[in-house]
Amino acid sequence: MYWLITKYFITAALVVLISEVAKRSDRLGALIGALPLVTFLALIWMYVEGQPASKLSNHAFYTFWYVIPTLPMFIAFPFVHARFSFAATMLISVVLTMLCFVITVFVAKLFNVNLM
Repeated sequence: MYWLITKYFITAALVVLISEVAKRSDRLGALIGALPLVTFLALIWMYVEGQPASKLSNHAFYTFWYVIPTLPMFIAFPFVHARFSFAATMLISVVLTMLCFVITVFVAKLFNVNLM
């Protein structure tokens, strides 16, 4: 139980740290937020908990493919937010990401990668 609480605390602290840094510096907050810290933490937690190497490798491999469809949202967000409310921008971002995910699934199949 203590281990689970420790994992929650460290992970939450990281998210809070990024949001606090971003309040003070857009660039530094974005840089820290763009680092694959959540993936690193997940890999560390999995390793410490004794997951096999194949599980760790698969996690890293699929993370690569799942990051790709999120990238267009980061480009579109500032342009969309300049024209729409924050809530509408978030909704459009989610729809865009889902559309890009569907496209990525088909492209990944060309590389014999099954994402679904």
